Amino acid sequence: MSKVPEDLPECMVFLLGKAYQKAHGDFKKQLKQYGLTNIQHLVLEGLWYQEGMTAAELCKLLIMDKATASGVLERMVDTGWIEKKLDPNDGRVQRLYPSKKAARYKSKLIEERKKANKHILKKFTIEEQVLFKRLLRDII
Repeated sequence: MSKVPEDLPECMVFLLGKAYQKAHGDFKKQLKQYGLTNIQHLVLEGLWYQEGMTAAELCKLLIMDKATASGVLERMVDTGWIEKKLDPNDGRVQRLYPSKKAARYKSKLIEERKKANKHILKKFTIEEQVLFKRLLRDII
């Protein structure tokens, strides 16, 4: 068995990866009862933030690549979470909207996200929470 480099526990890539795995895994468990993945939940939150976006606009908002979004959006249409509608002013453009199903679960799903955020930040003071969020935005 090879020896782990001494600096691995302090490696930022390692620490961020482990933090992501923990947060992502915990939230995934919360969403399982709704039949949603983390990325699908993110799409819904984006559409609740601004209904009627195009896929490209949604990708820009969520910092998501179009290839990933394409499959996610199709599955969400197929499972009844979102709807695609032609733009009344330009029939070549499809716009995305949360479905009636999504509207029924909106408050519960937003509460799940808030609960997940609270769990992640529970050991931080208010000042540390603000700083942590700022530092994550700086990395992005």
